Amino acid sequence: MLSEDDDTTKVVPPWVQLEYAQMLKHAGPHSEVLFTSLSSSSAEILPKQLQEATAKHGKPVAHARATTTPILQLLSTATPPIPISKVCLLDPKAERVLSPEDGEPGVFEYFLFGGILGDDPPRDRTGELRRMGFETRHLGSVQMTTDTVRRFDFAWTNGYMVWW
Repeated sequence: MLSEDDDTTKVVPPWVQLEYAQMLKHAGPHSEVLFTSLSSSSAEILPKQLQEATAKHGKPVAHARATTTPILQLLSTATPPIPISKVCLLDPKAERVLSPEDGEPGVFEYFLFGGILGDDPPRDRTGELRRMGFETRHLGSVQMTTDTVRRFDFAWTNGYMVWW
């Protein structure tokens, strides 16, 4: 979820565009990155802004899709529906560290990023997703920008990353 905005907002901040563009580059051309629970104005403008930001890269990047639909609704209406057990919530308050085994077949097929574009000190925006019942992992002792997750290449093996 982007920082709170309203239906009159027509721009996603440049620093957010850069971070999201980096995510698309690292996820790769065979992946899809889904941005969910956005305001209608952000959902409308974000894909175009990301296409412009990644065009400078010169190489194929992941497909970006933006929607106002909440994550649990997307999971339940997917064809076939996606069980919550196949989604790993990347959460700085998780008890376990994300490991290569988490990307193995039969474990997690989707990785959900939530609330990490927060404030300092953090306001625990990921807590809203944690309460929904997703299994969680953290990235280690240091909080990183979203695109830094690239070092966990296995996270992209199933082709989807979801940003809430």
